[in-house]
Amino acid sequence: MSLPLEGLSAIVTGAGRGLGRAEALELARLGAAVVVNDYGQPGRDGSGEASAAPAEEVAAEIRAAGGRAVAHLGDVSDFETARALVDLAVAEFGKLDVLVNNAGILRDRMVFSMSEDEWDSVVRVHLKGHFNTTHFAAVHWRGRAKAGESGVHGRIVNTSSEAFLAGSAGQPNYAAAKGGIVGLTTSSALALARYGVTVNAICPRARTRMTEDVFAGFAEPTAEGELDPLSPDHVAPLVGYLASPAAAGVNGQLLVVHGGMVAVVDRPRVSAKFDTAKGAFTYEELDSLLTPHYASRPAGETFAATEVLGLKKG
Repeated sequence: MSLPLEGLSAIVTGAGRGLGRAEALELARLGAAVVVNDYGQPGRDGSGEASAAPAEEVAAEIRAAGGRAVAHLGDVSDFETARALVDLAVAEFGKLDVLVNNAGILRDRMVFSMSEDEWDSVVRVHLKGHFNTTHFAAVHWRGRAKAGESGVHGRIVNTSSEAFLAGSAGQPNYAAAKGGIVGLTTSSALALARYGVTVNAICPRARTRMTEDVFAGFAEPTAEGELDPLSPDHVAPLVGYLASPAAAGVNGQLLVVHGGMVAVVDRPRVSAKFDTAKGAFTYEELDSLLTPHYASRPAGETFAATEVLGLKKG
C-alpha cells in the first residue's frame, strides 16, 4: 500500500524547530521528499564544536528514518531567496508539489509602543514571506500546466493565527500579518484552482520556542507520556492531509487546529443591511439607522471572533 504523499515533494519554511519541524517530519512520514527551510545558521555546541543548523538537523533526521530530505538555509522574506528555495526543490526532486508556509517571528508590543522596525519585520517575514514562496511555486505550477502536463498536484498550506480571528491587543503587527495571509490565501485559491492547485490556511495553537511566552499560562501535560494539548504534533497531521490528493476538494478554507481538534471557520456573513430612503445617505439618516442598531448589540462586541479562543476537544 502506497503512502499518501509518495512520489511528491514538499517545502516547509521555518522548519528547523517547533511547528515547522513537526510538519516536515509528518510530510516525510507520509512519503514526501522534503526541503527543510529555516533561517538558522550553523553554530557551536557546549564544547565549542561546530554544530549543524536546525534545518540540517531536521533533514538528517528524515534521512535517518529512510526518507528523502535536503536543507535550505535562508530568509524567505527575501524575494531571491524564495526563488532559490523553489529552484532547489525542483533541482533535487524534479518538481514541487507541496508548499507549507510556516516561517514567522514575534515582536509583541501594544500599538502605542510599537516601533516601525517591530511592525515592518513581522509583516515582512510573515506576509511577504508567504507571498514570495507562493509566487515562485505558482510560477512553477502554472508553467507545468501551460506546457500541457495533466494532473498537476499543487498544494499550499499557509499559516494564519487566532490572533487575526479573535484580535490580540499586544500583537497588532502579528494580527495584521496573519489577516493578510488569509486574504492572500483566498485570492491565490481562486487564481490557481484552474492549474490544479489548492491553497488553504490553518490557525494552529502550538507551544514552541517562539510562543513559549504567549502560552506560558496554558496547562501542560501532567501524566507521564501524556501529549501536551499544545504540542505541534496535534497540528502536523492536518497539514499532511491538506497536502494530499484526498484534499483536492478543499480550497480557500481556514481551519483552526490544536489539542486534538479541528474547527472549520465559516466566511464572514452580512448581519444587517440598510438602504437610504433618498438618493444618497446623509449623516442624519445614518445616525437614525446605525446608532440604534449598535446600541442593541452586546457591549464591546466587534468584528473579532473571540469565541474561537474557547474552542477545545470534546
